[in-house]
Amino acid sequence: MSRSPGRSAATAIAVAGAASAAAFAWGTLVERKRFTLRRVSVPVLPAGARPIRVLHLSDLHMAPWQKDKQEWVRSLADLDLDLIVDTGDNLGHVDGLSGVEYAFERFRGIPGVFVHGSNDYYGPQAKNPLKYFSGPSKVASTAALLDNAALTAYFDDLGWLDLNNAAGSIDLQGTHIEFFGVNDPHRHFDRLELIPGALEELRENDPYAEDATWPEDAPRKERPTLTIGVAHAPYQRVLDTFVTYGASLIFAGHTHGGQVCLPGFGALVTNCDIPRRQAKGLSIWRHAFRSAYLNVSAGLGTSIYAPVRFACPPEATLLTLVPAR
Repeated sequence: MSRSPGRSAATAIAVAGAASAAAFAWGTLVERKRFTLRRVSVPVLPAGARPIRVLHLSDLHMAPWQKDKQEWVRSLADLDLDLIVDTGDNLGHVDGLSGVEYAFERFRGIPGVFVHGSNDYYGPQAKNPLKYFSGPSKVASTAALLDNAALTAYFDDLGWLDLNNAAGSIDLQGTHIEFFGVNDPHRHFDRLELIPGALEELRENDPYAEDATWPEDAPRKERPTLTIGVAHAPYQRVLDTFVTYGASLIFAGHTHGGQVCLPGFGALVTNCDIPRRQAKGLSIWRHAFRSAYLNVSAGLGTSIYAPVRFACPPEATLLTLVPAR
């Protein structure tokens, strides 16, 4: 006996509804807390340089009650790290700083650099997720102001370099690393025009100068140098400028890797203008006959008003920088 079209349609709708409910339950109850450490090797160091282990953290969107996330982040201090790169959106609640401090305190003594994202300034708000398909999100006029000054002071107390529209340098494993970065491009806090001056000032006081003394024994001329760019949101204007000013490696976050992805397709949206295929992970960014490695973190959190991830687990990245072949 044949099934009526109406009954077949009702069955299909019921199956689709059950699948959607199951996917939502998985995304909110399971995958959102499947914290993952992604490991990659990046060949950017000069020949003969010793490897450098870098932990990339981004988009924690921390709320004070998120103890599981805090404990997992603390456990990463056992990875024998040389450097931490934090690409912003650490806060996700007006009292989120307490969770960040607890999570990061075990990193004290490990060199680090940081920039801010928009959610380090403005609190989260409920939004219609469909609006992300119409373009990058905007800050509502009623968004709560977060204590960005206290967050910055805490990172300063950890001894981390503030790269918000600034430059700095660190010596790691015998390699001299120049960093430059910008404040959040998503809210147009970036001042790309300041990068040349910041780099010039940095290099004027560089340890390679004739009157400088290296803390180790290797001659200055043998000191390999690596240039790294750091930003929260990987807008194309920022990535292009970073490549122009000599970055060999770029760190960014912001995209959440799409947060809700389709298996086999990837991110549906990026919340900026980066191509979807580069919304997370390690890739190559090319501009004006130059290129740099780009690592975009899918991040460790979500807005408290959109606590779901699908086909995109929360992540931190351990990058091992090694000599180029």
